[in-house]
Amino acid sequence: MLPASLWHPPPVRGGAPSPRGDKLGLCCQSLSDHAVGTDPPAERTGQRQRLSTEEATRWADSFDVLLSHKYGLAAFRAFLKTEFSEENLEFWLACEDFKKTRSAAKLAAKAQRIFEEFIDVQAPREVNIDFQTRELTRRNVQEPSLSCFDQAQGKVHSLMEKDSYPRFLRSKIYTDLLSQTQRRLS
Repeated sequence: MLPASLWHPPPVRGGAPSPRGDKLGLCCQSLSDHAVGTDPPAERTGQRQRLSTEEATRWADSFDVLLSHKYGLAAFRAFLKTEFSEENLEFWLACEDFKKTRSAAKLAAKAQRIFEEFIDVQAPREVNIDFQTRELTRRNVQEPSLSCFDQAQGKVHSLMEKDSYPRFLRSKIYTDLLSQTQRRLS
């Protein structure tokens, strides 16, 4: 059984491994101790909502539902770390962040950083994409736009949705989390 003390949403980018060295690499705080991001006023007043069984169950409705929920994202990231494939999610998140870039001056630098970190051959966190997509992305980064990573991001999203997501739904991480939320109801 996964102890509740292992769950918390890690920061969107990077983050240090847990000082305890547990296999999930998450700090020792309970997921249920964090406010759910859907009610900011409750967070400001100190009231905190717990992750409900219904919310966790909805993650199985679709991959995009999982990605849109901050605790779903945290649980999926923890699962990917156990499979040594978190670079896929990190790339997808970097692309989402990139699309929010409003400064033309920052666009080229961000595009180059993402390309060098995730796309380039032998990149430190290289994602698994085909040659044609890699080359198209290389050309797109030469004259960056907010859509220059769209094809690569789509391929990685599809890979996670068809490969990692079904395994996540069958994983001990997800089933234990569901069990924990259900036990709180009894």
